[in-house]
Formats: sequence, structure tokens, C-alpha cells
Amino acid sequence: MDIHRARFVPYPPSTINALAFSRSSDKGGSGGKPAPLRLAIGRANGDIEIWNPLKGAWAHETTFPGGNGRTIEGLVWTQEPDEVDADGKQVVGQLRLFSIGFSSAVTEWSLSTGLPLRQYSGNHSEIWCLAAQPRWQPAKKMKEQQGQEPVQSGEGWKGQNLVAGCADGSLAVLSTADNDLTFEKFVTRASAKKARCLSVTYQNRHTVVAGFADSTIRVYDVRKSSLLRNMSLGAGQPGGPREILVWAVRSLPNGNIVSGDSTGEVRFWDGKSYSLLQRVAGHESDVLDIVTSQDGHTVLSGGMDRRTVVYRQTGGEGAKKRWAKITHRRIHKHDVKTMAAFENNSMSVVVSGGVDVNPIITPLREFGRENHRNLPGVPQQPAVAGAPGQRLLVSWWDRDVNIWRIGRQHENSRKLVARIAIKGDDNITSAAITRDGKHLAVSTSVEVKVFELHPRNAEPHYGLRIRKIDLPQRRSTSGARIVRFSPDGRWLAIVTMRSEVLLVRVVRDQTSSSSSFALVTVELRRLHRKDSHRAGLDTYDRVITRAEFSPDSGVLVVGDLAGFLDSWVVEGHEDLTAPAVSTGSDTASLRSSSEDSDEDEEKHPTVVYGQHWICNPSGHLLPRLDSAPLVLSFRPSPSLAPHTQANGNPGLHPTRHNPLAHSHELPSGEHRLFVMSAQHHIYEFDVLAGRLSDWSRRNPTSSLPDEFRGVRDRAMGCVWDVTSDRQRYGSTQSLSNSVADGYKSMGRKRKRSTIQEDEEDVQEVEDLRRHTTGAGSKVPEQELKGLARKIRKIQGTDTDGSQWASLDERQAESLDDESGDETAALEVLRRGNDERSDGVEENAVATTNGTELAIADGTPKRSWWCSYKYRPILGIVAISDEGADEDSNKSLVETGREESERPLEVVLVERPLWI
Repeated sequence: MDIHRARFVPYPPSTINALAFSRSSDKGGSGGKPAPLRLAIGRANGDIEIWNPLKGAWAHETTFPGGNGRTIEGLVWTQEPDEVDADGKQVVGQLRLFSIGFSSAVTEWSLSTGLPLRQYSGNHSEIWCLAAQPRWQPAKKMKEQQGQEPVQSGEGWKGQNLVAGCADGSLAVLSTADNDLTFEKFVTRASAKKARCLSVTYQNRHTVVAGFADSTIRVYDVRKSSLLRNMSLGAGQPGGPREILVWAVRSLPNGNIVSGDSTGEVRFWDGKSYSLLQRVAGHESDVLDIVTSQDGHTVLSGGMDRRTVVYRQTGGEGAKKRWAKITHRRIHKHDVKTMAAFENNSMSVVVSGGVDVNPIITPLREFGRENHRNLPGVPQQPAVAGAPGQRLLVSWWDRDVNIWRIGRQHENSRKLVARIAIKGDDNITSAAITRDGKHLAVSTSVEVKVFELHPRNAEPHYGLRIRKIDLPQRRSTSGARIVRFSPDGRWLAIVTMRSEVLLVRVVRDQTSSSSSFALVTVELRRLHRKDSHRAGLDTYDRVITRAEFSPDSGVLVVGDLAGFLDSWVVEGHEDLTAPAVSTGSDTASLRSSSEDSDEDEEKHPTVVYGQHWICNPSGHLLPRLDSAPLVLSFRPSPSLAPHTQANGNPGLHPTRHNPLAHSHELPSGEHRLFVMSAQHHIYEFDVLAGRLSDWSRRNPTSSLPDEFRGVRDRAMGCVWDVTSDRQRYGSTQSLSNSVADGYKSMGRKRKRSTIQEDEEDVQEVEDLRRHTTGAGSKVPEQELKGLARKIRKIQGTDTDGSQWASLDERQAESLDDESGDETAALEVLRRGNDERSDGVEENAVATTNGTELAIADGTPKRSWWCSYKYRPILGIVAISDEGADEDSNKSLVETGREESERPLEVVLVERPLWI
């Protein structure tokens, strides 16, 4: 495999301005089952990313697209009150997500579509901060919490309202009742000073604490809209500004208040008398955000000095307890603008972000005993695509698309041949290009555009001429989250923002070089799934995140966040002499979803040149995955010539005028789909048979190399290399696996099916992540600061020679670095000749970390290979394949090499580490 390392592709990073967990812990609420846990990340370009913690796996599920002039400055989750269904079972209330962004508006987002659901804009100035009312709890449960009064008994409203702090100093309460967002009242109006309200939080369901830009923290009673107390911070530091800016306020479980300000101090206030208890200088400059632990005994702060500071209560009981700064670390390279915390029995983490672009996961309960972890700052779905036939590389960000031509080694390395600026304010959600580089599709949240690309001159180094292709009006004016071209370029798959699957037939006129047009749009119906709507998320789990065509363009598969796979196959043979559309029109398949229209569509499907798409007859047999799919890719098959047949659809009956029968033949051959889930479980399905392939049954996830099973970053994509009958898989961790022969057994007898085995072996597959709280790996004992944690006295026969030994003195597993050569060689020896995890032959001898293999006859062979030197990776795309161009074939003839021996060329797009 020949790799072109590309760092010239522009992908401007976007600052993280807001972070919010859907809940801070498993406690709270009415005592029922907690809502699903999600993390929302708001960026300066208006994008909102939704992450699933997955018990420490941290998978990026979807992104709500932003746009020009939009920004996310604050995020807040609320949860509707729990309900009781007809069977008397308690149903978890639905989650709702709200945002603000340097305007007077508050926007609620639809979790299912990723689009604004509703918006409130009031008669006040810009909103600077936003907070949600704590969830309603029964009075008995409230008494169990320290310092909380059961003020909610007899309360009628059990939902969560919002409070917004404005630039003019006013505080507005917004009601979320009746699944709406409306203005309820002002808690306080603009003061004479018009001091900005910089931070706000709820002390309890009826008390609001707000920090202002005039050195004051004010406490309000929401029910009476009255001021309870002014808490002055005094004057600023000598030589600095006179006014102190209160950037952050938080409430502890016992009712006390914590604040962070522009002097770098964190102050603790009594929750009843509202008097100052203590002030701790933890930062050299402004404190920008604060988070607290579930028990209220730990506080973390982040600021402009890049520090993350930990404070804990020390001393005796009650009033004798004092807060002290324990330690601080500079895990960020720039300002720490926002922080969010979550804690339960298994997880205890703080997520922080800022100008660094990458979210950083810091352990909360195990701070100092576990490493922090950087989440990827690049999108989960690569923002690059390739046209192998023309050696084109397409990249996009915001509203710009760049097309590069990658040269060979003896030519110029690259040339920008086209640049497209999409009109409008919405960011690009997806883009795709055909393998021959003739067509380009670009989608935003409001429209889909298709372009035809032609060279300006016969010479390849000249630019491209671009012509827009008109789509049916209904399709061009509705956006899409995914667009994909079939390998033959005839079909364009569009996954709308509502997760509807559409197919557009693109027709090329052979008599003209620039007369392609979109013929018809066909809607594909998904299978109905039982229990597919997870409580608290409604239809969010049915959001489609991946789509893939088979190499022969005869099968289309999509995967959603619930782990379901829907598939369709094309029926019949293409017949260019048959009517273009034999039944219906471009809107025939877009009628209402009533039973009559459904039955009519089944009887009279939309047939395009003798072909029409149907649900895979064996699609219902495909099992549900353990988690959302990250990678969908069909195993390459020999290139097939287009199967055309005259009179594939003879058209309408001459007298009855109804469609005559046409061919119902399905695609032939095996269509093996390679799937990698968010839990990094690998499957291969025979899609047309609806079952696992033989390779997948022989090679469950547990048989993969430990080097791969210990990788924390999630896979983004894959490329296939079938050179010399070898097939390799590569992901963004630059890991290659040979799937031609599979892997040797790990030395255990297996009698269960692969799916059942992988489901029951989840804990085993996550061995390298166990005993951690959701951030990085454990810090080795010898690297811990302070005294040893566990000490035992050993007394032998020689009492004078007794010594102290640490029980934690052991080799720790490192997940961020590659294993050493000696360790890997020792593991191979321990397994013996017949028990190898690298999948090599019995006569093979492993060297280094299992990547170099030497066969007994001296021929080198690699079974798997892993490297971290390319991170962070924006994407990997292939730029050449079999028969892609004549020049490469000519060079093969001159060197006497077979076409199958030509190495695969890929472009690996890297992002610099300093971004």
C-alpha cells in the first residue's frame, strides 16, 4: 500500500464554547430509571456534537449542523416528567436540548432531525447564560439530601423551566410546559447600571443565583420575583479593573454556593445566610467555569491560565471543614472555557474544552490516579472523499468544497483543480463524488446540490468546469444528512434529516458530454422495528448515520444509532430501450403513507429502465448490533460489467394499460458486508442470505489482536487492499488486518454463536478499560505522587531483615502507547506455537510487536499492523484501483508486473498536532 501523507487539506478547527451532560448523575428525579446519558458539545461555528459515553468508549454519534454567523455559547438539557403507560409501567420522560448564541433567542433542537424545533426570542438584550431548573423530586427524597428543604410538597408544576441571564442585567424565566417554549416572567428587569449577567444557576427549584459584572452575586426568589440577598465580592485587585466579573456560579448538594471570578479566586458561600465562608486563590487569571462532584466534597475549576485546579474539603466535621487547593495541572494548551461533570458508581469524569478544539476527559473521583484522555477533534465521519479513476481528493468544511488532483511520484504532488462555495448560511453535512469523478453531490440541512465535473482541457493538470444538475424541486429544497453515489454512478442515495432514504436516478446522455440530469426520485421504506424507541430519546435511536452501496451497485445498506441494519436490493436488469419510468412519476413514490397508497406502490412499483428497488427479502434476518455502526463496507468483489438486457421491462399492456411483468432477478453472488460497531466489535454479514459469513463465525471480536482491542479512539472508516490476493482493513488508528485467512484461536474452546459470544464477552473485550472511571488508563504506581497507597509488612525468619513492600507495585497496562518489543515477544512465547493471537502460520516467528512476521521459507508476511504516527487523521481515501488509468497500466507492462500486484494508493489526510 502506497500512502500519500497530506497536510495541505484545509480544515479550520472550531473552538468549544459549551458542554452539557443530559444528567449529572443517576440520582434525582422521581426515583425511576434514569434517562439515557449523552454529552452535547457546542462549537463556535454553530455545530452541536452529540456523544455517547458508552462506559468509557466515547462514541461521536451525530452532529447538528451550524451555519454562517451562528455560534453556540451555552447548552442546557431538560427532561420531561416521567409518565405512566396503559400497563401501569413508569416511562422515562423525554430529553430536550436548548442552546443560546450571542442573541436574544433560545433555540430548542430536535434530537431526531438535528434541526431547530422551536425558538424563543424575547424583548430583552442578548442572552449570556442559561440554566435549567432542577428536576422535581418527592418530598421524602428531598429530606434525605443534606441542607435541602422539602419546599416542593404540593407543587403542581413538575417540569423544568429555564432561566436566562441577559446583557442588560435582566433575568427571564422561560416555561417548557406543554412541550413548548414560551416566556413566563421576568425575575428582575434591567438595573440602572445594566450590569451584565454572566452566570446563573438554581440553588433549588425556586431560588436562582446569578453572577454579574459589577462585583456582585445576587440571589432571587423565582416565585415572588424578589431579591433575597446581594453578595458583594469587593473591589478588584490593585492595578487591575475595579469591577470583578463573576464568570461562574454553582450550587453544592448541601445548598452552599461556589463562585469563580476574574481575580482567579474560587469563593465558597453559605447557602442559608449567604455569607462568605472561604476564598481560595487557585488561578493566575480569570476562572471561567466550575464543576462539582456528586457528594459536594470536590470542586474543579478551569480558567484562562490553562489550569485545571482541584479543591477538596479537609479537616473535621461540620463547620470545621475547610476547603483547600489539592493540586492543579495544565492539561490544556489554551483557555479552559467550559466544563461539565458526570458521576455515578461506574463513571466519574469531567469534560473540559476551549480553544484546544479537542474535548479532554479528566477523572473526577480518581483525579491523579488515572490519566486524562483527549477525544478526537475531527468529525467521526471523514470530511474527505475520493474519485479513484481521476485521482481526485474532495474535502469540505463549513460551506466550502475543495477538489484536489493528486499526482504520482514523478509529477507534482497536488493541484487544486476546483473550488465550490455553497450559497446560503448552512454548513455542509455531507458530500460524495463518483468513482470516475464526473459527478459531485453536496448536501446541507436545507438543500441537496449535484454538480457535473468536466476537465477544461485534455491535460489532467488543468482545472475542472462545473455545471449544476437540477434535481426534482421537492428533493432539492430539502436537506440531507448523508449523500452517497453508487459505484457505477447511476444512483444517488440521499438520507434526509428525518432519516428517510431516497434514491435519485442520474442519467447520462451518451451523445453529449454535459447533459446529465436527475430522472426520478424513489423512496425506500424501512422495516418496522419493535422496541426501537429508547425511553427518553423518542426516535433519536432511529437516526441513520451510515450508508453504503455494494461494489456492483445492486445492494444498499444503512445503519442507525440503535444498531439496526436496513437493506434494499435492485430487482431486474437495466434495459436502456425500455421506458425510463414505466409507472408513476418523480412524485409517485412520495405520496402519503396511508395503507391504500402503500398497497398501490407495492402493486405498481416505480420501474426505472427495467429495474426497481425492493426491501431485501432476508433483511429482517440481520441481527441487531451491540451498538451503533461506525464502519459499513462491502468486501471488494471482481469488477462486473453492467448487466443490460433488452426488453427488461416491456412497458404497459396495450389494452389494459397496466404494467406488464418484468424481471424479478436479484443480484447474484455473495455480498459480504463488513461492520464495525461503536464497541469495536467486528462482524461480516452475507446480506442477501441474512446471516453471518463463515469468516465472521471463525473470527469473533475476542480473537482480534490485543493491540487493536486496547485502542480507545473509535474507528472512522476503512479501505481495502486486495493486492496479490491479500485483503487488509485500515482504520483511523492506521491498523491493518489481514482478513484472508483470519486469526488463530486465543486458546479457548468456543461453542456459542458469534453474536451471542460477542454480547457475552463485552466485559472481556473491554478488559483494558475496566477498573477505570471513564477517562484514561490508570497511572502506574511508580508514577503516583505522594506515599504508596497500599503497604504490607513482611516478616521472615530474619526479623532484622524485614522490609516494606507495596502491593500496587506491578506493571500497569498502558493504553496510550504501543507495547514494547520485549513484552510482545514474551506474550508470543507464553501462548506457545499453536496459540497465537496474530493469526500467523505455525512456522512463523514474530518479531517486534507482532507486525513483522518471518515464514520458515524466508518470505516476509504481515498479518496485522498498527501505527500511531499518523494521528490525528481527518480521513483516508483511495485514489487508484484496478484499471483506473492507462498510464499506470502501461507502467505495469514495462516493469513486467501483474495488475493484481499493483499496490493500492491512498491519501491519508492528517491534521497537525498543534491545531
